[in-house]
Amino acid sequence: MGDAGFRAMRVQQPHAPLRAQRLPMAQPGPRQVLIQVRACGVCRTDLHIADGELAGGRYPVTPGHEIVGSVVAAGAAAQRFKTGERVGVPWLGETCGDCEYCRSGRENLCDRARFTGFDVDGGYAEYCLADERFCFSIPERYGDAEAAPLLCAGLIGYRTLAMAGDARRLGIYGFGAAAHLLTQVAKHQGRTVHAFGKPGDLEAQRFARRCGADWAGDSLSAPPEPLDAAIIFAPVGALVPQALQSVRKGGVVVCGGIHMSDIPAFAYALLWGERRVQSVANLTRADGEQFMRIAADFPLQVQTTRYALDQANAALADLRAGRVSGAAVLTPRGLAGL
Repeated sequence: MGDAGFRAMRVQQPHAPLRAQRLPMAQPGPRQVLIQVRACGVCRTDLHIADGELAGGRYPVTPGHEIVGSVVAAGAAAQRFKTGERVGVPWLGETCGDCEYCRSGRENLCDRARFTGFDVDGGYAEYCLADERFCFSIPERYGDAEAAPLLCAGLIGYRTLAMAGDARRLGIYGFGAAAHLLTQVAKHQGRTVHAFGKPGDLEAQRFARRCGADWAGDSLSAPPEPLDAAIIFAPVGALVPQALQSVRKGGVVVCGGIHMSDIPAFAYALLWGERRVQSVANLTRADGEQFMRIAADFPLQVQTTRYALDQANAALADLRAGRVSGAAVLTPRGLAGL
């Protein structure tokens, strides 16, 4: 590793392009591991961070919270992973462990939680630090780039699906990285999946069908049958009343994103009949362990679009414009001029 440091793509301030920067190599703290990044997924949350749409956090920061890499050093009290072992680093980077949320198995709601690529530097870099207690082992069947989206698109998608309960007829609004993994899990569980995409985006509909969706249409269309639950990944508040129209009595609309535009006013009749609107916040380590067991047992087909590390701005631009099919993934193949 030497004293030359390592290269990273950083958000210096909201609404500005990421900038390449060389950072000094840090030594891991007592419970930390130093990880050489092999792949890092590009998540819509990274767009929200770059646009300053999330409260808190810090700038400048290295984004990225779908990290797959190899342990190269460990702190004095870090004993979970061996040097050279492959690990995954998710969004949830640290919790207090003492509050009522942590003590009741809801560490995802901890008020003192710190998040990877938001409060602490993440994986748009050649190296990163992580608390070993919040890292996961990665199923061997997935390559580095294929494993990266499991760390958020997979994990948050899995928690979102859990919020839908035992719904058999499922609708998914916004067919991107999370939806293409969630559809496969839902079909594996014997559910019927209806996929909703942007009006006119026929390629997204075809992609949804390739992933196993039973029906695919645009977000303004009614599904061919009433839904037991609808999951919304697109950060569009107007989809909430749209989804409520498609959910039968007793059903739920689950909002799976960390940020969403304002939900417009809608008639109470859409909510009546014991329908519910539910948000999903972050993840727990238990979610991660459960999902990784599923991913180990069931061969998810992870579609990726790969970018070199110095193409991070292009990856974010493609994600924003809806040009990414599946999941965007950065690989640290160098930064020009550093």
